[in-house]
Amino acid sequence: MLCGCAILLPLLFAPAIRTNAQNFPPWSHGENDPTSAKGYVFEVEGVDNVPDLHGNPESARLVLFIAGNQFMVLPKLIAEFERQYPELRGRIFYETLPPGILRKQIEDDGTLTLGNLTLQVHADAYQASLRVLSAMIAKHQVQQSIPYATNDLEIMIAAKNPHHIESLADLGRDDVRLSMPNPQWEGVANQIANSLRKAGGEALLQKVMVTKVKNVTTYLTQVHHRQTAMRILGGQSDAGVTWASEVQFQEKIGNPIAGVKIPADQNTTAIYAAGVLSGAPHQAAARAWVAYLASSEAQSIYRDYGFGAPPATAKGKP
Repeated sequence: MLCGCAILLPLLFAPAIRTNAQNFPPWSHGENDPTSAKGYVFEVEGVDNVPDLHGNPESARLVLFIAGNQFMVLPKLIAEFERQYPELRGRIFYETLPPGILRKQIEDDGTLTLGNLTLQVHADAYQASLRVLSAMIAKHQVQQSIPYATNDLEIMIAAKNPHHIESLADLGRDDVRLSMPNPQWEGVANQIANSLRKAGGEALLQKVMVTKVKNVTTYLTQVHHRQTAMRILGGQSDAGVTWASEVQFQEKIGNPIAGVKIPADQNTTAIYAAGVLSGAPHQAAARAWVAYLASSEAQSIYRDYGFGAPPATAKGKP
């Protein structure tokens, strides 16, 4: 439900920011909203667009909290799921914020404040790394964990590679401005740290994530890797380590973004899992959603967006 809403609409009479129309999310052009009746639409590019809250929580019969790097998959995934469960059409609300922020929201009774908007909505299912889901099971926060996808790291750069970045070692160069995930709430920061160690030891990790942060040539993102693409498109950063699926998505929508592959012996693979939250208001719908993620149809959609299949050895824990 919604509570204590006081929405400030800044720049009501100011012109929208006019840059490349693809610089700012939501890049789905409204497809992320699963409801058919949107009412009056107000949006200011780059200021008021709320790209990580999708749908109407007031009428939701299924609430999903999903690690934000999967935002590009959800419009098609939700649409296909609703074909199988037509009673849920237009009744699904989902958030694609960083997984650490979503966990804080879960722990704070589902309450989240964005500017002057306070939202309270209780999640039914949570999607993040298998490691995180397993820890939540141990705390009795999640009933079950089902792996459904994997992802590898890649270096995101501007198209045509103007700064000649060829490897993780190049990220330590003084002339390369970086956009990197904030370890405070983005678990991928730990995986990137492992890859930096593999490529150049503690010296490279310290240079990229400590020294360059202090001298402001490494920018730490606040809202997952979407900011890295935005900063590269805006000329504020030259490169950043993201998931390979995010590089592919930016290329797919026509943005001048490219990727540098990281060798397997330096890369780190994430395993994503989903689980039904203990005390979920819509248990049956949540179980149906989690089961759907393991279906061949959902797997195919994830593959289309650059995600890999879950390893056969990764098993959910009851």
